[in-house]
Amino acid sequence: MLTPSIELSHIVKRYGSFRANDDVSLRVEPGTIHAVVGENGAGKSTAMKILFGMEKPDEGRVLLDGRAVAWKSSQSAIRAGIGMVHQHFMLAAPMSVLDNIVLGAEPSFFKVGRAAARKKLQPLVDRYARGLKQDAVVAGLAVGVQQKVEIL
Repeated sequence: MLTPSIELSHIVKRYGSFRANDDVSLRVEPGTIHAVVGENGAGKSTAMKILFGMEKPDEGRVLLDGRAVAWKSSQSAIRAGIGMVHQHFMLAAPMSVLDNIVLGAEPSFFKVGRAAARKKLQPLVDRYARGLKQDAVVAGLAVGVQQKVEIL
């Protein structure tokens, strides 16, 4: 059996007396695609937030390539190659595309500067969001374009 790329093992997450996740396990084998489905309130978003480092499990483990991880933040998960596209966009609507993409990466952004960040972003824009203007204000973009910004 292959070592899973990602594994949630017996995850429990409580908010007070409410259990958002109760013994949730998920194995994602290399090269596979999965969908997490269920009715509203089933705990899907909570489990994904735990995988992405936005929430900490009360019990259970997150494993990446067979090794237990305890993310300090979502930045730790991102550095390890975990990304998340949120159900509800996490964009700052009054800010530009570029500013939204570097938001949260300020320490590294300030080391390279705005021009270097723009240059680094452009190949991704060309590949995944052709025609997107980095200076465009997110609030003025169509929902489908905002989704591309979220993914970038």
